[in-house]
Amino acid sequence: MKRFGRLVLALLRELADENAYQRHLTSHGRVHSGEEWRRFSKERMAAKYARAKCC
Repeated sequence: MKRFGRLVLALLRELADENAYQRHLTSHGRVHSGEEWRRFSKERMAAKYARAKCC
C-alpha cells in the first residue's frame, strides 16, 4: 500500500511540474524562491505557446 501511495505522489508531482522545477533548479544551480518559480513558470508557458499548432 505504501508503494502505491508513493507512486501516486510521484505521478502528482510530475503532473504539477514539481519534478520539472526541481530539475530546473538543479541544472541552473539555483535555490527555491517565489521569484525563481515565477521565472520557471513563465519560461515553460512561453516555450509551450511558442510551438503553435496548426489546425
